Amino acid sequence: MASHQIVGVSQEEERTTPFAYSSSEPVRPADISEAAWLKPVAMSRSWSGPPVPRSCAWTGCALSVPMGTWTLNPQLITADRITQPYDAVLLTVKGFQLEAALADLARAIGPETMILPVRHMDILAERFSEHDLVGCALKVATVIEEDGRIVQLMPLQDLAYGELDGRMTPRIQALNAFMRGAGFDARLSDAIRREMWEKWILLASAGAITCLMRGTIGEVVAAPGGIHFVLHLLDEAVAVVRVVGTAPSDEFLSAARDQLTAKGSPFASSMYRDLQQGRPIEVEEIIGDLLRRGTESGLSTPLLATAYTHLALYQNRIVPPR
Repeated sequence: MASHQIVGVSQEEERTTPFAYSSSEPVRPADISEAAWLKPVAMSRSWSGPPVPRSCAWTGCALSVPMGTWTLNPQLITADRITQPYDAVLLTVKGFQLEAALADLARAIGPETMILPVRHMDILAERFSEHDLVGCALKVATVIEEDGRIVQLMPLQDLAYGELDGRMTPRIQALNAFMRGAGFDARLSDAIRREMWEKWILLASAGAITCLMRGTIGEVVAAPGGIHFVLHLLDEAVAVVRVVGTAPSDEFLSAARDQLTAKGSPFASSMYRDLQQGRPIEVEEIIGDLLRRGTESGLSTPLLATAYTHLALYQNRIVPPR
């Protein structure tokens, strides 16, 4: 079941009307958790998409964050009712949903539309020009409760964006002015390419660690050899990115090591939470892709390779290969 979310601003309609877009397939509450944390200010005007889950369509989308609890009541439309391009599109779709999302959002993309993907930049670069793409890195941890509530697990909500070449263009400054008034932590970055690679390091490392060991960071660290395992797996991911991407900053590496070795930490990757729920996971997009890039560059990454094989087996049981 594919479901996709984009947050943007209409070109022809009121300039300050944010929207979120979903595909022509039914949306599950779990698929809107990344976008929903943007808070009512950014989600209260319109949500475009297909049939929405009853919990959202009838009672609103309940969002619980450290600052409080809100019920979001966005205006809902379907993909076939998009009639003109939008100024900006924030794409938070999972990798295995990307193809359907790109087909569904086609009418929302015009010559001046800014596409902000939180991942999948390489795939999008094959379909769109660099002018169309704006770098984006989102850091937030959310989970869907049984009653449909979207719960933010920790007080972390950071949305960074910027031109891929680091320039401070008029359009990115206009986007920044809009985002900073939307009620959440948003910032303009002149090093967004590096930040996107850093996000991939953290996603792959945290996903491999918590899924392979079947536990939270605190549980892994408390086990014999846990810290040694964590640091070596992180080193493998960093080594690949240093060769094939943009090297991470010292500040990021220090923060990542602290986060992934914190004693008693309840932190777990979204991949691990999906695995616990028996849902499909992004093993190819997050771990497999990074592993292949390292292998093609002649790097040995045995821990990443072990995690990939382990999770590919799980994924093949959930979604049998075609």
